[in-house]
Amino acid sequence: MSAPSHANADPAAPDDRPLRVLILCTHNSARSQMGEGWLRHHAALCGLNAEVRSAGTEATQLKPEAVIVMDEVGIDIRSHLSKTLWELPDPLRFDVVLTVCDDANEACPSYPAETTRLHLAFEDPSGGDLVAWRRVRDLLGTTMQRLAGVLQRGDTPTEAAIEM
Repeated sequence: MSAPSHANADPAAPDDRPLRVLILCTHNSARSQMGEGWLRHHAALCGLNAEVRSAGTEATQLKPEAVIVMDEVGIDIRSHLSKTLWELPDPLRFDVVLTVCDDANEACPSYPAETTRLHLAFEDPSGGDLVAWRRVRDLLGTTMQRLAGVLQRGDTPTEAAIEM
């Protein structure tokens, strides 16, 4: 499987340290939070040693609808907090960075060559009913399951390999 032009080195973490994965969105209030919950869940199921974080280009508050729909699938994100990239430890040292909205993709900082950078835009469910929230939750769930599988095999992820 070949990496996209903006993805670089093999994401495998050296020295048995956890693979660091960041899911980035604008407000870190919904899509990135659900993605973080899903990826942690799928990483645990497939035995992937990963440190999964989410952040935004701005911090706001976790949307209650995100908590509700993730709770429906047995994933508890109620303790998650909205935060900016710069509030994370070593914000520019992630093995994989996945932006899940176009605004975050445009505002995403440059990462070192060792970082695999991916972008998949998901619809913003904010302002929609729970049906819209569930649709985005399920798309994120499938995407994160595919990402966890690719990383667990030691392959470099690509947008084509993980998108719906």
